[in-house]
Amino acid sequence: MRLDKFICESTELTRSEAKNAIRKGLISNQAGALRSGSYKVTADDIIELKGQVLTLRGFRYIMLNKPPGFISSNVDEQMPSLLNLIDIEKKKNVFIAGRLDADTTGLILITDDGQWSHQVTSPRKKCEKRYRISLQDPISEEAIALFAEGIQLKSEPNPCLPAKLEILSENEVLLTISEGKYHQVKRMFAAVGNFVTKLHREKIGDVELDLNLALGESRFLTEQEVNGFK
Repeated sequence: MRLDKFICESTELTRSEAKNAIRKGLISNQAGALRSGSYKVTADDIIELKGQVLTLRGFRYIMLNKPPGFISSNVDEQMPSLLNLIDIEKKKNVFIAGRLDADTTGLILITDDGQWSHQVTSPRKKCEKRYRISLQDPISEEAIALFAEGIQLKSEPNPCLPAKLEILSENEVLLTISEGKYHQVKRMFAAVGNFVTKLHREKIGDVELDLNLALGESRFLTEQEVNGFK
């Protein structure tokens, strides 16, 4: 690993700040000051920043029960970022795997493992997501077949992939989809003449939202949950 990347992965420094620290001679190993960001750090190196030994952290994998009013972004914009809800270092380096609209609640996966995040979000992987949905109007049993065939969304050239609709009551359903078009769930129900009043994600792949997590709470994933996407 390059020295400048090693510093970023083991401290709160940005890449430009890491390069500046190297130029100033603040980074060293057993042989003395290191002055090139391209220096290849090996397992034998003991890297120090102003005398403090730096160590790499392992990847972090987190589930969050997202409350309404937070956006799926790494920075605050018109609304606060959901990353304000988790207490970890180096938040700027994490990926939000499976974004939700500001008014949508439920399961969000957060990680600093880019390859793992890709396994969750890549359209080619067709990762299934399950939602619990409240509807404005009663829904009929005929809708099950419509969703299974693939709903045609307005302004989309191709219909959605087949989806599994389970009717819990006349105004509450579970929907499992395997793609992530813009506002897809809301648009699917609009296409059949209904309106989503509440949207909550319960599951991504094999990872189900921990029922012990209140809105706004989070926990690290178990090894089994992490490995489900590898």
